[in-house]
Amino acid sequence: MPPYVRPGRGWLLRLVIAFSFAQAAVSMARPAVSYRALSLGADEGAVGVIAGVYALLPLLAAVPLGRHTDHGRCAPLLPVGVVLIGAGCAGGGGAGTLTGLAAWSGLMGLGHLCFVIGAQSLVARQSAPAEQDRDFGHFTIGASLGQLVGPVAAGCLISERDGAMARTSALALLVSAAVAAVALTSLWRIEHHRPIRRAPRPAAKVPVGGILRTRGVPAGIFVSLAVLCATDILTAYLPVVGEQRGIAPATVGLLLSLRAAATIACRLVMTPLLRVLGRALLLSGTCLLGGLLCVGLALPVPVWSLALMLAVLGFCLGAGQPLSMTTVVRAAPAAARSTALALRLTGNRLGQVAAPAAAGLVAGVVGTAAPFVMLGALLVAAAGLGSRERAAGADPGPDPALPLPAERPRAERDSA
Repeated sequence: MPPYVRPGRGWLLRLVIAFSFAQAAVSMARPAVSYRALSLGADEGAVGVIAGVYALLPLLAAVPLGRHTDHGRCAPLLPVGVVLIGAGCAGGGGAGTLTGLAAWSGLMGLGHLCFVIGAQSLVARQSAPAEQDRDFGHFTIGASLGQLVGPVAAGCLISERDGAMARTSALALLVSAAVAAVALTSLWRIEHHRPIRRAPRPAAKVPVGGILRTRGVPAGIFVSLAVLCATDILTAYLPVVGEQRGIAPATVGLLLSLRAAATIACRLVMTPLLRVLGRALLLSGTCLLGGLLCVGLALPVPVWSLALMLAVLGFCLGAGQPLSMTTVVRAAPAAARSTALALRLTGNRLGQVAAPAAAGLVAGVVGTAAPFVMLGALLVAAAGLGSRERAAGADPGPDPALPLPAERPRAERDSA
């Protein structure tokens, strides 16, 4: 009998579909929350605080959720996350105060965290070691699709004409809740059960400091943080650069969509790229090229050149998230892989809070082109850290100790 029997590929497709709807709901709701806050009389600072609550509140829950998932099932976190996302969206649509809106935004962020931790842990457990890079790549396509569709849908629903922002932003949030609910339809029996005879739990939990000191884990966390910061700041500051250079908002939207489409394309061809380049070289190479392209965005280039750079940059950024997941999973102790993935998400959340603040400070002092240079330096540093880990042998290849799903009985496989 082979050491690994696939549990069927349908679970991954259903997970991608669920992630697409969950991420679309969040990507649709976040700008709608900002518009809702403005309709309630918030200034720019209050909008920033409400946006920060979305990222800050889950920081307290990330590691405990990862600990729980290390010693339990992943699947229950998925519907819990979807329900919390939907509740946060619907509650935000009905909120009448800024404090209430911030609380519902934090609940939405907590739900997104629950879903992502459960989903990433599920991919790590149910993918053969040699297939983790590909499966994580396909999994993150769901996030890219949601990020591509969500803001466009919000823009179509929200209108500022004739004082309609309060009503239309509330409508967008309620629609976001309905979109999140669709994700529940793909989560039925998505996790394959472990054998009845289970290995005993470890006597003690692996301390967080021990996980962070494990070679390869800091590199994976930093690469993920750098790539996410690049995506977020690019989305926030490209419209500012476009306004300064006389580029129409519709064209800026198309440029951002081009970047997202290139990210999806990268994840679709992840397997042949890995076969040719290897994981460590692909990760460090895309970070290095992405960093140089970020610096290039600061130059006053024509629109066609900007589009070309954004397409290549989007392709490079597509590799960082899925490959950093595999890096963290393979490097972390066997009993703490979900916790390590939660720490990676914690780093992402910290980056989402700190990077925009730093970019705003730099842009206010030096100019709007400076954040792109800052991002370039961040990605080049990530490439250097990845290369150092590779030279030190932190990428040993497939880890035979990774927990694998058990083979289902033949009757169950035949009836599936």
